[in-house]
Amino acid sequence: MSISTEKVEALAHLARLSFTAEEKENMREDLEKILAMCEALKQVDTEGVEPLIYMTETHNELRQDDVIQEISHEQALKNAPKSDSDFFRVPKVIDGQ
Repeated sequence: MSISTEKVEALAHLARLSFTAEEKENMREDLEKILAMCEALKQVDTEGVEPLIYMTETHNELRQDDVIQEISHEQALKNAPKSDSDFFRVPKVIDGQ
């Protein structure tokens, strides 16, 4: 399948990319190679082949989701650069205007 330079420009516009003339030509050639590979894959006989869902036969070993209090409230606030009695103090980042 042939890809025109106009098609590359349209795709570049949609992707908000800009290419030099040489880069456009390289991109056009690469897209043609990709489409040729896809066409070659259409020729592969997949009759009787099960769809691949997972790459391996292993399953995730999930841990129990238990809440563990490893640090106390006071210990956490002790290392804060600024804090008041219960909270971390942070610089204001939203202007009220």
